[in-house]
Amino acid sequence: MRVDHVVTSGTFSLDGGTWEVENNVWIVGDDREVVVIDPAHDADEILGGIGDRAVRAILCTHAHDDHISAAEDLANATDARVYLHPADEVLWRMVYPDAEFDPLHEGDTFTVGGGTLVVMHTPGHAPGAVCFHAPDLGVVFTGDTLFAGGPGATGRSYSDFDTIIDSITERLLALPPETVVHTGHGDSTTIGAEAPHRQEWITRGS
Repeated sequence: MRVDHVVTSGTFSLDGGTWEVENNVWIVGDDREVVVIDPAHDADEILGGIGDRAVRAILCTHAHDDHISAAEDLANATDARVYLHPADEVLWRMVYPDAEFDPLHEGDTFTVGGGTLVVMHTPGHAPGAVCFHAPDLGVVFTGDTLFAGGPGATGRSYSDFDTIIDSITERLLALPPETVVHTGHGDSTTIGAEAPHRQEWITRGS
């Protein structure tokens, strides 16, 4: 089991604004099979990172449009199912009024490449935000819940600062400090590098 990585470029739109963004797309598995985390912007670029491997699932950390914009095209190209927490359906419908997804919930597991991903519901950035913990690799995929430098943004619709702080504190900071944090945008970090700054985030966000 290993982690491969593609960066795709596009836009994020919500609440009447649009911003240019680059997204991390994580491809987790081995030489035979993978899952794809956060199918952003460009299905062809993601397919190039997958190669000839079978896609067992398409996993979404949340349903902001930049994280799901290639989901339907990637699903059609691979015959893989798209999984999302149902609390984010309102955001999903902004992009896909008619397309369906399979629900995922706290504690669900996905097995691929000889390892396991465990779903952790971490609302705050979005109501259905989740992280995927890969204990076999010592890695957690946090989407936009936790970045190098602090929590994800909570200034737009369907987000809440106190909730994201609770999610990070109760779920993510409880992981071993050496756990590598692979984020939805930008550089990776570790739980140990971020944990000492929790009070700073609270002060900054209050």
